[in-house]
Amino acid sequence: MEVWLWVSIGILIAIIIALFVKMHMLQKSVKEIETAIVDRLITDTNVLIDISSSDKNVCRLANTVNGQLRKLRTERRRFQQGDLELKNAVTNISHDLRTPLTAICGYLELLEQEEKSATVNRYIEIMKDRVDILKQLSEELFKYSVIISAKNNITTEQVVINTVLEESIAAFYTVLTKRNIVPEIQISETKIVRMLDRSALSRVFSNLISNAIKYSDGDLKIVLSEKGAIAFSNMASELDEIQVGRLFDRFYTVEAARKSTGLGLTISKTLVEQMKGTISATYENNRLCIHIFFPDK
Repeated sequence: MEVWLWVSIGILIAIIIALFVKMHMLQKSVKEIETAIVDRLITDTNVLIDISSSDKNVCRLANTVNGQLRKLRTERRRFQQGDLELKNAVTNISHDLRTPLTAICGYLELLEQEEKSATVNRYIEIMKDRVDILKQLSEELFKYSVIISAKNNITTEQVVINTVLEESIAAFYTVLTKRNIVPEIQISETKIVRMLDRSALSRVFSNLISNAIKYSDGDLKIVLSEKGAIAFSNMASELDEIQVGRLFDRFYTVEAARKSTGLGLTISKTLVEQMKGTISATYENNRLCIHIFFPDK
């Protein structure tokens, strides 16, 4: 009887050991799959997941994951190709628009020198206004095409954010005055120094101030905190949360800004991210606020 008891105990111990080994192998296989998925998602490679386990269930899981990775890779390449084609199209369109617009402006200037009736003068003024709008839009397209084609050309240096922000606000003094906007400015006396591209930062601030002028109900508040957080806020009753959530989308425009390609904030987002910063927009109680932060590295 004791012999059978010990035999039973031995069998149970062997089964427990086998189960522990099986569990260990399964955990190892799951870890291999997890690591491989993370690696395949980060890197652009054709290598599929390969595991050491011979368990048929784990192998089936790996094959399923490999199938999804193939589909994901195909979709990624399709997206990259489409994105490249769109970037090239934007570049070509921006160049194609600039040449005829320059010629039109030249002929309008010549036409202004000729004798003409008051009606003709009125028509010419309308044409000049429309041409100015087209020039503004084509310039915005051109700037965007330059930025996306030279996205790795950010040159960083020690930049005092306070100074660049003050210069950007001063540059828009005339435009703000015409809109009867008196900005409320709170800039920290502490110098906020970051490794940034000065020209790119200035463009970001200019785009954000222009955006405030487009959407503002008549106010603008600009804050630079001691920790380096930057905020542009204004009342914008014509917007809503859905529109604000899409402000950084490429080519997205709202009714309040028909003279825009919708690229201003997209350009700002691209430049901020190239300088390793973050940018976001919130909308609460009809107030639009755009937040920017560059970490101190």
